[in-house]
Amino acid sequence: MQKIATVAEMRSLAAKLKTEGQTIALVATQGALHGGQAALIRAATLKADIVVVSIFVNPLQFGPNEVIANYPRSFEADLALCAECRAQVVFAPSSEEMYPRGYSTYVSEEGTGKPLCGLSRPTHFRGVTTMMVKLFNLIRPDFAFFGQKTAQRAAVVRKMAADLHFEVEIVLVPTVREPDGLAAGVRNRDFTASQRSEALSLHAALKRAKQMADNGVRSPDRLIAEATHILSQHRRVRVIYITLVDRRTLEPMREIVPDHSLLAIAAWVDEVRLIDNIVL
Repeated sequence: MQKIATVAEMRSLAAKLKTEGQTIALVATQGALHGGQAALIRAATLKADIVVVSIFVNPLQFGPNEVIANYPRSFEADLALCAECRAQVVFAPSSEEMYPRGYSTYVSEEGTGKPLCGLSRPTHFRGVTTMMVKLFNLIRPDFAFFGQKTAQRAAVVRKMAADLHFEVEIVLVPTVREPDGLAAGVRNRDFTASQRSEALSLHAALKRAKQMADNGVRSPDRLIAEATHILSQHRRVRVIYITLVDRRTLEPMREIVPDHSLLAIAAWVDEVRLIDNIVL
């Protein structure tokens, strides 16, 4: 596995791979890798000749009240996981490489990123799209892999790529869950037993809503009310949103449409922000 730290070296390698006719898959991460990202890397190896994993804690994705220094880092463990999952390249640049002194260019998607997480984190997706444009230009991937848990991020990047004519396919991989049902996430390792029990209420709410939809309920209001009721029984959970949207466009839906409707939840568990969703 090759480790690359500079923009120039990454650009040179990508050009060489393209000249050789090799297909490239990108798994973009901020590090502190977990089972969800391992699944993305493994899925990418089945789709492309070369898998590039980027590891970069992107300062543009953090809001004014979010402390970037608190984001967990485990670089050596990340490298080991990438090697185990058979990624061929890890691109791990410094902040100075990606945002050199005087940097002042940003990319903003103005539609798909506005609802859901965009309401409480209004600058977050500008950071995502700016970084993804840079990675697309440097790595020139044929495929970019995202997890279902981050459905909005995938939708925003898909829209941005289409609007800016990037020839990259956005691939969504099912959410990886730990044995108790908690969606794999970077913060899971820090939960106390009590916090984890509270966090599991998100999955419980989604499961109950899916069960209702499977039994014929087509009213979003009924599903949202039931999910809200379940979460309200957990005193450490503070709901940010519970909403039903089209799984690709993220536009609100007035009725359940099988395989098109996505029930999405964001909530605080103490000071940890969690997201989860389920396709109905």
